[in-house]
Amino acid sequence: MPQLGNIMTHLRLVLRMGQATGTDLAVAYRKGHLNHEEWAEIVQQCRGCAWAHDCPEWLEQRDQIEQAPSTCPNTERFAALKAQQLEQA
Repeated sequence: MPQLGNIMTHLRLVLRMGQATGTDLAVAYRKGHLNHEEWAEIVQQCRGCAWAHDCPEWLEQRDQIEQAPSTCPNTERFAALKAQQLEQA
């Protein structure tokens, strides 16, 4: 099993990916679309991602993207949360 990365580093990566994809994770949490366990699971998935070391540089090269890259273990979660936010906008 690969060694997991630093929690705070990966929390920041998750938040940055949310911003880049237009997915407001804080709003999703406040509206009940994301609970504590799901937040923790998203960060945990990021911590175990083999691509995470390339993620910061990839994000630095992009301001806004339609969706998280396929290499991101949370691609589907970001897409689902973003879709919910767009439906309620």
